[in-house]
Amino acid sequence: MRVSERRLLASIHDVAPCFESEVDRLADLIEARLGPVRYAMLVVPDHWGRAPLLQAPAFQARLRAWAERGVEMFVHGWFHRDTAEHQGAASFKARHMTAGEGEFLGLSHVDALRRMQDGKALVEDVIGMPAAGFIAPAWLYGPGAMQALAECGFPLAEDHFRVWRPGHEDTPLAKGPVVTWASRSTMRTASSLAFAALARSALQPLPTVRLAVHPGDVSKPSIIASVDATLRAFSRRHVPGRYSDLLK
Repeated sequence: MRVSERRLLASIHDVAPCFESEVDRLADLIEARLGPVRYAMLVVPDHWGRAPLLQAPAFQARLRAWAERGVEMFVHGWFHRDTAEHQGAASFKARHMTAGEGEFLGLSHVDALRRMQDGKALVEDVIGMPAAGFIAPAWLYGPGAMQALAECGFPLAEDHFRVWRPGHEDTPLAKGPVVTWASRSTMRTASSLAFAALARSALQPLPTVRLAVHPGDVSKPSIIASVDATLRAFSRRHVPGRYSDLLK
């Protein structure tokens, strides 16, 4: 594959009215390195039940303006909060891969389908165009969520290691770990900084590199510096692109 064909897909997670200032800072950071609108936003309809998008008309208008400029809008769960009881491997994931935010890890098919459909309807009504896809909070999907995902008509989905068309998860459109950061503890921050530093060289050969930032990242200057360095490193050899490019 020619260098010019390599893609860099950047995204801002947890886009919600309660994180408007953080989203602004992250958008400015990404646009400074990649140019305008060459990234995606993952929209949470009601973050932890405390930030309903439906009751935030000013933020709705901003989302529509971003979408009209070309920012891809994904549905990112509904509450972004996990209230299920887990057993076995799911229990390990819920405990160690997220801080109570794997909303779709333990949902039944019926509940997952309802939240996906409601989220899709709300986000598409707000932005005035189809959603780019669905990405579960913390990138965690249980069996019920995977079944529902294939029924909702989303063009794309992703987890930690791949991007795929719902219903065709065995033939991924892109593979490789997403580069992301953790701000909720000193140890997790240190490990995410170390991984990002390693990724800046180790993941260069990948045809598609994914980078994801979260509102909490702006709370630590070390993370912001790492995000900027990672954007700079990958944009030298990868062209900033859109998730929808994977469907072409």
